Amino acid sequence: GAWDMLRAYQDMREANYKGADKYFHARGNYDAARRGPGGAWAAKVISDARETWQSGMSGRGAEDTRADQEANAWGRNGGDPNRYRPPGLPKKY
Repeated sequence: GAWDMLRAYQDMREANYKGADKYFHARGNYDAARRGPGGAWAAKVISDARETWQSGMSGRGAEDTRADQEANAWGRNGGDPNRYRPPGLPKKY
């Protein structure tokens, strides 16, 4: 599961596509959770740690953290990550 989260993060950085953040959050959690309970656990731990760090360091605020966590939970619970896919994001992702 941790590798799925890392791959989603790397793809997000590579894509550098405005508005795609939530999609990559959902996709990383979705892919990790599909590996089973251990993957879902890893996705939750990594997501929570990232959001705790980000909310304290990035200055993006509580609303962005809440929206990120919503996308994380959506993917982790089997929701289609494409719900958050922005128009025009290359099909590669």
